[in-house]
Amino acid sequence: MAGSKLLKVTSRVTVQDSVYEQLRNALMWGSFAPAQAITISSLATEFGTSHMPVREALRRLAAENGLEIGHNGSARVPSVSRSRLDDLCQARTVLEGLATELAAANMTDEDIDRSEQLAREHEETGKAGDVYGMLRKNQEFHFGIYEKSGSQVLPQHIEMLWLRFGPYMRMLTNYVAAEFDKGMVHPFSSYHYQIIEALRARNGVAAREMMVGDILATQVQLRDMCPE
Repeated sequence: MAGSKLLKVTSRVTVQDSVYEQLRNALMWGSFAPAQAITISSLATEFGTSHMPVREALRRLAAENGLEIGHNGSARVPSVSRSRLDDLCQARTVLEGLATELAAANMTDEDIDRSEQLAREHEETGKAGDVYGMLRKNQEFHFGIYEKSGSQVLPQHIEMLWLRFGPYMRMLTNYVAAEFDKGMVHPFSSYHYQIIEALRARNGVAAREMMVGDILATQVQLRDMCPE
């Protein structure tokens, strides 16, 4: 696993939830490679726990389609393909676009200021070459908006899509890291600032269009990296 170090779990009361949350975030952030095998014993050692909470976390993540469980009980990160990428992005544009449009009517000036601050931090971490920091700020930016949609259902379903998008995030991470090594920094935050501009104008339709544009721009980058 790369980028996100798992922490020791010490509290017996929260051990199962802690293992699950850390693994879920690691998958969502692209810390695991596509088709990577994940063993219970190695994770239990890294967490400093018994096998049971790890096994339960893997079961829960498989139920959310974040992992695949083989007949022998082994866990594996889903593989990637263009068709799967296109399917996920189609669903993301619908749900995240709608959440953004709804949020435009609910976000206060303070909420929008916070989103703008996250966009700046996302841009700054990118310029500093902190790939994983950039991806986490990106996630904070997006979900800070979705959680203001007024819907309890949309953010939950969007999170599920992001979990399934994890292997593609790993591909994007590798691409961005290679670009940084060449001294190239792309304007990944440009759509974020356009989203903020639309939110300040309380223009939900425009905010939705910019959010969809952000997702589609990432999709275009990833398609060339994916096998058929």
